[in-house]
Amino acid sequence: MDKVFKALADETRRRLLDRLHEYNGQTLGELCERIDMARQSVTQHLSVLEAAHLVTTVRRGREKLHYLNPVPLHEMQERWIDKFERPRLRALGAVKRRAEEAMTDKPTYVYVTYIASTPEKVWEALTSADLTADYWGHRNESDWRQGSRWAHVRTDGSGVEDVVGTVVESDPPARLVTTWASPENEGEEDAFSRVTFDIERHADIVRLTVTHEDLPDEGALAEVSFGWPAVLSNLKSLLETGSVLPQQPWEVPRTR
Repeated sequence: MDKVFKALADETRRRLLDRLHEYNGQTLGELCERIDMARQSVTQHLSVLEAAHLVTTVRRGREKLHYLNPVPLHEMQERWIDKFERPRLRALGAVKRRAEEAMTDKPTYVYVTYIASTPEKVWEALTSADLTADYWGHRNESDWRQGSRWAHVRTDGSGVEDVVGTVVESDPPARLVTTWASPENEGEEDAFSRVTFDIERHADIVRLTVTHEDLPDEGALAEVSFGWPAVLSNLKSLLETGSVLPQQPWEVPRTR
């Protein structure tokens, strides 16, 4: 929290967060256009925000895109605000699911979590049919080679596929990119969304960034904003403790 308070104490850094809140996923050049400051100085401010985990970055080709990460702000809310004003301020938790806005006309969701594990084990957890069955309630089945089909299959023995797609990029244990669609839309390219898992060693832990883009509408954004934190919390528990959470997090009633 010391790094978070230090980062927020500077007006320029608060303005950068405001810019990302208005329009998430900006390059350094785009951020510099609206800040009357040398490019090197803006870079230094962004480094402070990244160190505080208030900003996370994702590579897209030659570009480095900056995203607002609201998780530390949410933790501050829970520690110093929510426990005193829980009923009235519960709605503030919505900032966590508004982590980013559309780079195009379609919504995008970005979630960052830190796991006491290794990149290899996180990769295995994302691609192992047996492990995904343990923490996700579905088996993710594929050979995970670029161009291969993958399917999100129910574990009730029915063989029903709830999500299907293609492996767009596979670079173990660092990066996995897949398309997502419902089975009835499998042949319709415009109906697919896209999920990227970026796995980075961060000192002795792992930073996992999940980017879900090309969502069809705000309703889909609301659904994944609830679903991804639930699934990734279960994954984190499994890797750090050897057991999933005592209750499936997606079965916990949503609060408004």
